[in-house]
Amino acid sequence: MKTFATEYRVIYGDCDPFDVVYYANYFDFFERGRTELFRDLGITYRQVQDMDIFLPVSETYSKFYKSARYDDLLQIETTIAFLKKASIRFDYKIFKKQTRVLLTEGYTVHAFVNREGKVQRAPEEVADKVKGLIEE
Repeated sequence: MKTFATEYRVIYGDCDPFDVVYYANYFDFFERGRTELFRDLGITYRQVQDMDIFLPVSETYSKFYKSARYDDLLQIETTIAFLKKASIRFDYKIFKKQTRVLLTEGYTVHAFVNREGKVQRAPEEVADKVKGLIEE
């Protein structure tokens, strides 16, 4: 299973008054990781939407170990845990880049749905690229 890594520097708007990243913003960091993973595969969310397929979150989990702070450079590592007929799971680990201290880990599960919200099979173009990533 291949891990994709992307960097993100914490901005002031990510933080609470104590310069600590607000917990809900980690889910935005997760989204950055999966968006860039897809982009690296040659797929964008826009292309998936152009197929009239959407990927709403159906389940999420996170575990916090240490706090990220304003101006920290983070490394977001994303892997695909599974691809089923109509869902996909992304796993994440977020590190403080300079020290490799694990700050947070978690996952999101997404359903493949059409514009009306009806569950659909994963598009073949997406499934083929994702399967290649899982098998590496």
